[in-house]
Amino acid sequence: MSQSRLLLCTDMDRTVIPNGSQAEQPNARQCFADFCQHPEVTLVYVTGRHQALVREAIVEYALPEPDFVITDVGTKIYQVKAGQWLLWQDWEQEIAQDWQGKDPDYLKQLFADIDLLELQEDSKQNTHKLSYYLNLQLDHQAIMGAMEARLQTEGICASLIWSIDEATNMGLLDVLPRHATKLHALEFLQQQLAFGQDEILFAGDSGNDLPVLISQLPSVLVANASDAIKQSAQQQAEQQGNAAMLYLAQETELSMNGNYTAGVLAGVRHFYPEFYAQMERV
Repeated sequence: MSQSRLLLCTDMDRTVIPNGSQAEQPNARQCFADFCQHPEVTLVYVTGRHQALVREAIVEYALPEPDFVITDVGTKIYQVKAGQWLLWQDWEQEIAQDWQGKDPDYLKQLFADIDLLELQEDSKQNTHKLSYYLNLQLDHQAIMGAMEARLQTEGICASLIWSIDEATNMGLLDVLPRHATKLHALEFLQQQLAFGQDEILFAGDSGNDLPVLISQLPSVLVANASDAIKQSAQQQAEQQGNAAMLYLAQETELSMNGNYTAGVLAGVRHFYPEFYAQMERV
């Protein structure tokens, strides 16, 4: 594929933020930052973090300032201009329809008797996101099945997104409007910005990235992702007929190890070699 611009969309934790157990390639983050400075690159962070935590991470890890940020697992979209974060109300209206006017407090009561669910902190909840912790020893599939049955009875269109926080070894379960996934948020942003299918790349590492990783969007799974996620992503992408759209970064990527930002750049190089070479020469 070749093109003259790129919508570069990437998860943060353990993707551009080197907070996993694997080693970060020296200078990879600076190379990533330099690449994103080119005006042909529109940078989008796609993360489960809320706005304050995204801002903290940008400073703490010296990450490049994004053009857009999709936060809270796809429930909020911000445009970043001169340090100002502008909330996209159109996206709010788009996803609000799924919950049929219900709010997180209503859903909280719907699941109140499921004692195994532990509410996350208030800072991790918002108008279209209800988030729980769930012990990894529990059968999360069975619990999610019970929750889905209740949602269907209420006529509420919701997605249950499961992921694992490796740092705390705790399961994370998000209840979102059906269209508030990272994938739908990216597709909405792509459409609004008029980027073509051959002008976009997504990079991720975890379970809540799977809807994008197995989609028709060109995607890279960084090398530091777990073997379970790699296997699941490959299998599901093949089942969807999108195997060619998923690239697994390798630990032997040329001069870089494929972890974190090195893996993101490996994805750009894989799908858009001419564009990558052009930006490297500038």
